[in-house]
Amino acid sequence: MTLLLTAAATFMAFLDTTVVNVAFPDLRTDFPHESLTNLTWVVTSYGVLFAALLTPAGRFADVFGRKQLFLGSLVVFSAASLACAVAPNVDFLIVARAVQGIGSAGMIPAALGLVLAETPAEKRAEAIGIWGAAGSMAAAAGPSLGGLLVSEFNWRSVFIVNVPIGLAVIYAGIKQLPARPATEPKRPDLVGTGAVTLGIAGVVIGLTKGGDWGWKSAETWIWIAAGIALVGYALLRSTKHEAPAIETQLWSSRMFAAANLTTFFLGAGLFVWFLSGPLYLTTIWHYSILKAGLAVTPGAVLSAVAAIVVGRKVKPQNQRPVIVVGLLIFFGLSIWAYLTLGAERQFLAIWLPYGAIGGAVIGAALTSVTTAAAISVHPLKFASGTGMNTTARQFGGSLGVAAMAAVIAAHNPLEPQAYLDAFLLSGILVLVAVFPAMLLFDKKSMATIAETQRQIQAYMAAQAAAAQAAAAGGGAPAAGTEQTAAADRG
Repeated sequence: MTLLLTAAATFMAFLDTTVVNVAFPDLRTDFPHESLTNLTWVVTSYGVLFAALLTPAGRFADVFGRKQLFLGSLVVFSAASLACAVAPNVDFLIVARAVQGIGSAGMIPAALGLVLAETPAEKRAEAIGIWGAAGSMAAAAGPSLGGLLVSEFNWRSVFIVNVPIGLAVIYAGIKQLPARPATEPKRPDLVGTGAVTLGIAGVVIGLTKGGDWGWKSAETWIWIAAGIALVGYALLRSTKHEAPAIETQLWSSRMFAAANLTTFFLGAGLFVWFLSGPLYLTTIWHYSILKAGLAVTPGAVLSAVAAIVVGRKVKPQNQRPVIVVGLLIFFGLSIWAYLTLGAERQFLAIWLPYGAIGGAVIGAALTSVTTAAAISVHPLKFASGTGMNTTARQFGGSLGVAAMAAVIAAHNPLEPQAYLDAFLLSGILVLVAVFPAMLLFDKKSMATIAETQRQIQAYMAAQAAAAQAAAAGGGAPAAGTEQTAAADRG
């Protein structure tokens, strides 16, 4: 039940990163007097807050408890979805979307932390595959689902659909999700949390608005420089604080560092691919929004299937070839699409295999990389670790989209070459991810995994003993539980 509930919430969170792109034309029709720049913030406000708060949200999940943060964030997300659906003007909608992003940022690390904490070590890779499939399918299925809702109703429907689902998950979560004590009793660093939040937000704003302000504009680089400075301050502060906003010690793990670098470049290429595909189909092939959404659906489905298969069938020590080969295949597909696609519609001959095979290999690779990040940290740090990993993907995606905008702007946006160059860009970014991926699951990393698994088993055994003692009426934790937790935190 834990996996089902967290997967449902994750699906909603990632769905909202893409579905509004499809609703944008209808939104512009509904608010004809608003400038395009102002309307764009309906899309970017969600992504900025989502990316900026993922890392500190992982920290707060460890401090306040995963169930508490998960349900609280889901309440915020559902309420903000309702506010979006009834928004009387664009400014109200922008604020509601930002609040939605805050709710999503809290849900993601808390959700995966709940799943991993309740899953035996030998089943953890399978659970990650299922959970990851929910996010992968949502991100890619957003165009088709959003196109269907907008074509049948209007742009408000893409928000209102979240409300009943959110309420159902909240009700079931209160009843079914396990209530475990917080794993970190120390008070979190609120100053560091604020610095990293504002810092990442500043960088993302600079990248997002750089196309409008100009890449030579002082305003663009002031935002980016200020953001980098704030993140640097937060990192420096985190090395000295007893309950830091960012778990800098996690980066001492070679596996964790390599997994996050891989995720960063993979996320950059993935976001470019997801956004440039529908733009190409609607602009060059003149597909309707619904038809373009349906055209990318095979890749979404195969991505989810591949994620589940890899999670269930491929052992961690065999996952590096899955990642490396998958990324190289995607790069090859990008070259093929760049050389063969054009103004002529070639759905069956080129687009379908390009999207379907690309979706499958990306789904498999992304699941394996997420597995690498998850198993390289102790259960007490699951939420912080997974929050950082998802932030790497979102932040990489923001950089990728900014680069894609510059590539398309360098061409006539009505010509195929603008989008073919974007496809090539996505392949190059994914190719760069191969280099840090080569460090995953090597002999040195596998030795680290073995030690981490030993700690996990000891931790889970201590937690089980504590639960049995409490059930028997003992009240006190089982012998060794507090010592084990203290040692792990140290």
